[in-house]
Amino acid sequence: MAGNVHELRPKAGDSEKITINLGYVDLGHIDLLVAEKFYSNRTDFIRTAIRNHLECHAEVTKQSVSRRTLDLGLRHFTRADLEEVRAAGQTLQIHVLGLASIADDVTPELARATISSLEVLGALRASPEVKAALSDRAR
Repeated sequence: MAGNVHELRPKAGDSEKITINLGYVDLGHIDLLVAEKFYSNRTDFIRTAIRNHLECHAEVTKQSVSRRTLDLGLRHFTRADLEEVRAAGQTLQIHVLGLASIADDVTPELARATISSLEVLGALRASPEVKAALSDRAR
């Protein structure tokens, strides 16, 4: 039985909440489709529409990710990772499409010493102090 269980929704930590404004007519169309049971709710419709649109542009996205040398998905940087970079006398140029996270025990000083540039298309999770320390390096 356990082999038949599939996760239908991402866990709370695996997604980012966004807010959009829609016109009343568009919203009415969505509500009609929900009422007719095409979708379980507004969020289901919007999530499906976004996924379908991203699928239409999948090849362009793939080419762009490759051209821009972006890491795709989740990229986590620990204090040990950054201390190793500093010990080697190097710096990182971080380019992520998805989620980039920097461990909570990373100090702003360590982040500035080891991260020379930061481009995140998606979300960045780091302490407010680290985000502030890297603000001039973020694109």
